[in-house]
Order: sequence, then C-alpha cells, then structure tokens
Amino acid sequence: MAEADRCLLCHDPPCSRGCPAETDPGTFIRKLRLRNVTGAIRTVKQNNALGGACGVLCPTARLCEKECSATGIGRPIQIGRIQRFLIEHGWSIGFKAYEKPAPRPEKVAVVGSGPAGLSCAAELAREGLQVTVFEQRAEPGGVIRYGVPAYRFDKAFLKNELQDLKDLGVKFKCNARVEGAEGAQKLLASGFRAVFLAPGLWGAERLPAKGRAKGVYTSVDFLAGLREERFEELGRQVKGKAVAVIGGGSVAMDCAESALKLGARDVYLVYRRSYAQMPAEADERQAAQALGVHFLLLNQPTGYLTDGSGRVKGLRLVRTRLGEPDASGRRKPVEIKGSAWTLEAALVVEAIGNRPDPADWAGLVKTDGRGLVLAGARNRKTSSRQVFAGGDIVRGPALVVEAVQDGKLAARAILESLK
Repeated sequence: MAEADRCLLCHDPPCSRGCPAETDPGTFIRKLRLRNVTGAIRTVKQNNALGGACGVLCPTARLCEKECSATGIGRPIQIGRIQRFLIEHGWSIGFKAYEKPAPRPEKVAVVGSGPAGLSCAAELAREGLQVTVFEQRAEPGGVIRYGVPAYRFDKAFLKNELQDLKDLGVKFKCNARVEGAEGAQKLLASGFRAVFLAPGLWGAERLPAKGRAKGVYTSVDFLAGLREERFEELGRQVKGKAVAVIGGGSVAMDCAESALKLGARDVYLVYRRSYAQMPAEADERQAAQALGVHFLLLNQPTGYLTDGSGRVKGLRLVRTRLGEPDASGRRKPVEIKGSAWTLEAALVVEAIGNRPDPADWAGLVKTDGRGLVLAGARNRKTSSRQVFAGGDIVRGPALVVEAVQDGKLAARAILESLK
C-alpha cells in the first residue's frame, strides 16, 4: 500500500506503455492505491494469465519501471513486486479473477506449455473454447518449470498459476510430444479447429568438439536436472570442485549461481567479449559477482582437456581483444595469437544459446534458416491457415512477458478465424 501510494497517478501512464504484455500496471496500481484490492488483482489476471510469473521474472528495470522513472519521480515504483504481491494475495484469500464461461464446441490444440502456450490457452478458455495443451515433458510449465532455478521461481508458485487455467477448463496432456509437421496435421485431422505452436527452444548450441567429454552439460540439461531435483548426482560432480560456465546471458548467470549453491569451490564465468557487452541484465551480473562468481572476460573457449576416462578436467581457452562490430552490433572478439591457456574445471556448462529441437515444422509452415517458424507480428499467423505460432520458436530466446503477448495475439486471431 505504501509503495502504491507513491504513484503519481499519471493520466496516460507510461508504465502501462512499457509492458509488452499489456498488463496495464497504471490501472492496477491506481486500484490498489484506492484500496480496491480485488479489482487490482482482477486487472492483472485478466490482462496477463501469467501475471504472477511475470511479476517474479520480468526485467522490470528496463520495461515498466524504466518508463516510470521517466516521469520525474524520485525513484520508480516497484511495479514487479506489487504485481507479485497482488497475485499471491489473491491466492491467499481464495479470490478467483476468472469466471467460468459458457462452453463452446470448438476445440483448439496448443503445442507446448511454456509462457506463450499457457497465455494462449487461458485467453481461448476464457471464451469457452475447449483447449488442450500438449506437453512433451512430465509436467507443464515449459521454460519456467524446467529452465529457471527454484531459488528464482518456486514450483508451488507455478502450480497456483496453472490451477487458475485448470479452473477455466484447460486440459493438459503431458508426456505427449507432437512430432513436428506430421503431428500437428494429425491434430487438425482429429477435429481441432486450430493449432498454436509454442514448443520453445529445447535444443542447445554446442562448442565444436570431437566427441563429448563426460562432465560437460548444456544449460538445458543442467538446469532441467536441478528442477527435476537430481541434486545428489550433480552435487557429487560439483561439490568442492572448480566449475566453468560458458556464456554471458541470463541463463549463464543462473547456471553459475546454481553451481555455487551446489557447493562448488570456484565457479568461473567464461565470456569471449567484455563485461559491458554481456546480454545478461545488469542486476543479474551484479548478483552473480556478489555471490562469488569469477568473471573471466575476453576469453574464447577452444576445446576441452580430458583424463584417461574421457572426463573433463580442463577448458582450453585463448585470450581475445575486441575488433570491429559484427552483425549483432557488438564488437567482434579477435583471438590474440600465442595466448592459449587451460582453466582447471571438473564440470563445464555450455550456456551459449538455444535452438529448436529436432522436431521439424517445415512441412507444415514456413521457417527460416535457423528452424524458427515465420509468423505475423500482429496476429502470429503462419503460412498455414489453421496454424499459429509464438514464443521462442518464433522470436528466438526472448522474455517471458513477450511470449505471453504472443499467446494473446494468437488467441485473438484464432477467435477471429472461428467466426
């Protein structure tokens, strides 16, 4: 309440314009300030089915809170924390933001239960459609279930968020992989009027290597192992030893912090560019440093050193300097000749990017050279009339709040197509 009372109640709130998912913080903060607490909760949930997850995981400092700071206020309102509070308070008092709609006969299939899939499913279910979400893993949630460490996003929190969707009538079929174009076509042939593709990016980019050394994990496998609570197995490999994490993004920071929490003696974050060029958020970098992660900047991995059993014992590196900008707009790392060296490491995590898994959608919809699905920016329509797509399979690695908006845009287009 005290934080909401600091709000300037802007006539055209810039914080609302700064939210990619149209959650409208200007309205829910205004309602909270006027003591309409349930109205504030309803605003969040009706605008964003994953309002709780976004309140926890969104980089608000460069979205809504950045826009708030532009108003001249002394310090921006803590919008993310208010949003999270409202959702948790709603659960604690048993408040239901959604009303059960009158059922409609049309069936829609959602492939993938990550943020985009859940958002689309919620929007369609609120209109009474029969929605079934197909998830290849054992539990729903996608990247926020298997790709975010528990200390950042608790499973109990996700369970409550999912329950809101189940109360709307959304059905979840787990351990049900849809095999690319052929699988989606079977869904359409079985009576589903539309299919929304949101399988995420579960393939991982790898360093070029001859064979795979034991003790080298992708970020996908490492974080999923933690979320599946295989702590003992990973803990034996990590405890009291040196760990190297390759990459400079948010996922790399999660992996590095997780390794420290498992008891690693030292964790080295290896990045081939400079600190300023790291794609991770500034607060994530600072948190990793405060926890004790060692940053090895301007170092390019070139391979692994293994023992007689094929287990990794070191990471081969070469020092770099920054040259001219490349296609990404960042200065390209250039190898410094004669600077090769080896870093001791008993476990290495490659957090250098994600790509689509082997499921091939090209026989169903148009894709680009990376295997990402091409879909309209305003409606997420693909080249196939009954197929829509959103989230990371369209954007590449992106924010949870952006995936939520993709789900909303696709749901609107699906509803329009069913008229």
